[in-house]
Amino acid sequence: MRTRLLGMVWFLVALVVFGLGVPLALSVAGTEQRNMFLDRLTDINHYASMAQRPLIESQPAVMRDELRRYHELYGIDIVVVDRDSRAQVGSGRFGQNEIDLDDPLVQTQLNEALAGRRPQSGSLLMPWDDSPMVMVAPVLVDADVRGAVVSVSPTDRVRTRVLWWWLLIGAGGVAAFALALLVAVPVIQWILRPVRRLDEATGALVGSVVGGRDVEPVGSAHGPPELRQLGRSFDQMAASVADTLAAQRAFVADASHQLRNPLTALKLRLANLEGHVDEAAEVHRVAAAAEADRLKRILDELLAMARAEGAGGDLVPVDVDQVVAERVADWDVVATARGIDLDIEGLAGDVVVLAPARGVDGILDALLDNALKFTPSGERVRVTVASTDNRVELAVRDHGPGLRPDELDRATDRFWRSHAHQNVPGSGLGLAIVSRIVAKAGGELRLDLPDGGGLRVTVVLPARPV
Repeated sequence: MRTRLLGMVWFLVALVVFGLGVPLALSVAGTEQRNMFLDRLTDINHYASMAQRPLIESQPAVMRDELRRYHELYGIDIVVVDRDSRAQVGSGRFGQNEIDLDDPLVQTQLNEALAGRRPQSGSLLMPWDDSPMVMVAPVLVDADVRGAVVSVSPTDRVRTRVLWWWLLIGAGGVAAFALALLVAVPVIQWILRPVRRLDEATGALVGSVVGGRDVEPVGSAHGPPELRQLGRSFDQMAASVADTLAAQRAFVADASHQLRNPLTALKLRLANLEGHVDEAAEVHRVAAAAEADRLKRILDELLAMARAEGAGGDLVPVDVDQVVAERVADWDVVATARGIDLDIEGLAGDVVVLAPARGVDGILDALLDNALKFTPSGERVRVTVASTDNRVELAVRDHGPGLRPDELDRATDRFWRSHAHQNVPGSGLGLAIVSRIVAKAGGELRLDLPDGGGLRVTVVLPARPV
């Protein structure tokens, strides 16, 4: 945007410079030409008056010395011709004519002068046009044309002056461009400073709100009033969004926590009814207990989701190897009970990751829970840890039914479950929780379908050398 605004300023300055500079340059050239024309017109009219008697008395030689001195003083060739266009006396040595009367330019003006017309200024004088100025004035005696005076003037000096004027005007245009740049840059920066802050704040808004961090205000005392008001409106909107999401998280956490007590009581009552209902009602009691267990799992995962989203924005160093070893050891009991082989491949070494407090634990718990849930007995679940380029890759690969390629993008949505997994206990919040924790840590979550079946979930977290 800064470049476009500068381009617009330069374009407007260019219009002004060319709109004023070109007419000024042409006016200067016209003024110089007019001054030269008037000067030569005075001289040639003087000699036209002087040539009246010599032409009448057929004694043009009396003008020879006058014409020669004029030529020596000003470097201008001049010749007096009769009404038949024959040269009578010139400014050359011994009164010789040094002007080519057969030249088309001279011939045209000579014919007009012999017809009684006065000299005209001619076309505009340009620096690159080295043509001399030709002027022809008629010699009139009692309104009768007796001849003409022809002068050919060099234009070097006039063209040089015009060129210097044009260079000065061009230098003024360049200075105007430079001045416009010097003035426009700080003005544009002043205008765009609130816009840049808004752009940065907009990009950081989602991360700050989702990460539970305070949204940095963009209201500023700099910039145009309209943009300052826009910044204040953005701050109000960001604060409203943050408050709304915080209230939503608090509600989910409070509701999940408060529902656990009556749900526990319900489970105890259902358990106490065992052996006290008839055989037909026992089936319904068992189903109700199973639904209560399912509801408890959903509440636990909702509470975990609320904690993951509402956790503070501070990241703490976490020893990946230690956390992986502890969580795999705890889940190995579950794996052994289900006949599943759970092992670890690779270590991160002397590297720690930056993640929310207990964030890596929550990631491993959610991934191992899913992997062991979908992996059949006799198969293997492998946890792989690798450290590369200041990053740690933590992958959990199972040998379950996996997902279809078109389902990978939706696997991290809340409460989403594949149609093929509807008969497997779960709420569809596990990968959603992992996704939120990874986002808070500034990491990356990838899902792929490895060769041999199953699903591999890879978490990439920023690492910090110990």
